[in-house]
Amino acid sequence: MLHILISLVVGAVAGYIASQLMKADSSNIVFNLLLGIVGGIVGGLVGGLLQIGSTGWLGDLIFSVIGACIVIWGYRKFIKK
Repeated sequence: MLHILISLVVGAVAGYIASQLMKADSSNIVFNLLLGIVGGIVGGLVGGLLQIGSTGWLGDLIFSVIGACIVIWGYRKFIKK
């Protein structure tokens, strides 16, 4: 249960950081949380494909931010026109 809570907090922070880096709308906290969670999944997949592993919450945060930036880019490129 604690791991899930920590993952949500890391996801929320990653979503906020990515929204600031990508100049996305950062006013919606729920959107940032979902963005960070999806970004964590995408970042984990990208890290796995590159055979780069993350250790600890800081590595998870970095991979989540990278993944969330990829998700924002994809959203802008393919969905939002």
